[in-house]
Parts: sequence; structure tokens; C-alpha cells
Amino acid sequence: MTLVTLTVNDEKSTVEAPPMKRLLDVLREDLHLTGVKEGCGEGECGACAVIMNGDLVNSCLIPILQTQGAEITTIEGIAIDKNLHPIQQCFLEQGGAQCGICTPGMILATYHLLENIPQPTLLQIQEGLNGNLCRCTGYMRIFNAVHAAAAKATLRSETQ
Repeated sequence: MTLVTLTVNDEKSTVEAPPMKRLLDVLREDLHLTGVKEGCGEGECGACAVIMNGDLVNSCLIPILQTQGAEITTIEGIAIDKNLHPIQQCFLEQGGAQCGICTPGMILATYHLLENIPQPTLLQIQEGLNGNLCRCTGYMRIFNAVHAAAAKATLRSETQ
């Protein structure tokens, strides 16, 4: 067992776990953040995506030992004052979320994309969401949700 201190959603936590326990399992089992989902367990689907130190990563591939001192953001961490983040709202409005398995990873991938490219083209959206699989939507509703979120962000920044 090893002690690991990390910051998750702006809250410092120390967990005791086997060093090779997956970040995914620590988030779900030890920290009770069940928004992160396990899809494939092999880093192929993106359902378990989180933001770690500013990078989008698959938490099923990260041993907890590698997270010492890391800053992690999960789907629970992007809400604003316990309200849906505008990206989450756009996924809801555009029908970009169906069964919900891929949704947290898709939303975090969108969040990461829009942080880096505020007004992405369709090709940039496709590249930004690459590695996140959805078996329900056919992706067009997800792409529309990303476009809508980018437009809302632009409107907010213009009115501030």
C-alpha cells in the first residue's frame, strides 16, 4: 500500500492504495466520484477520461502512484456552483447524451478542446474527440453540442 496525495476537483485528497491501482478505481471506489465510467478498461473508448495536469487522459491506464501531486478534474469538477456547465447543458439540449456511458468523457474532451481551441472547425472537433467512442448517437448530435458550446462561450465572452 502507498499513500498518494492529489488534488481532485480543487480538493486535496490523500488515498491509501496499492501503487498499481488504477486512477479510475480510486476515483470511483475511494473518492466516490462515479461520473467517471469504465467502458473498455483498455484506454480505447474514452469513457474514463479525466483531465490530469491539463492533459486529457484515460484514467483506466494511469496507476495511482503516477498521480502523486497531480491535479485531476472529473466531470463532477466542471459544474459551476452545482449547476450544469454550459457544455453539459449543450449536450443535453442537442441530444448529445443518450445512454450516458461515453458522456462524461465526451464532455471532458470537449472542455479540453474548447480550452485550447475556442472556435473549432468540424475537423478540429473530430480530432479533439478522437479516442472517445459512442455507440448510440452517430456523433452528429455530439458535434452539434460542441458547436453550440463554442457559440455560447463566444457570446458569454462578448457580453463580459
